[in-house]
Amino acid sequence: MHDAGILVPILICLGAFAMIFGIYYLRTRENLSMLEKGINPKEYNNRPAPYRSLKTGLLFMGAGLGLLLAYIIDINMTNSHHDNPAIYFSLIAIGGGLGLISSYAVEKKEWLNKRSDI
Repeated sequence: MHDAGILVPILICLGAFAMIFGIYYLRTRENLSMLEKGINPKEYNNRPAPYRSLKTGLLFMGAGLGLLLAYIIDINMTNSHHDNPAIYFSLIAIGGGLGLISSYAVEKKEWLNKRSDI
């Protein structure tokens, strides 16, 4: 049992193979069930997502602003010269959440404008 280190690469390779096989198998089953319902899987998977870049951009902007704010707080408010990881993690989450909330507000405003035009 002292040579159990050889099992790690074997198990990693088997796990990677099982994951790839599972993803391919589930995608095939999904496409077959869509065909049974009369939906073309190629058209369904290529549907437009107009607000994806907005959502991603606002998420990264919020996370970046959260990191900047955490750095400023860490430099100015703490007396010790140790990094406080709790400030960084919490403000990244808060900034990312605010970015997603602002993305929702923009999307909802646009949706309501399109709906009122009809």
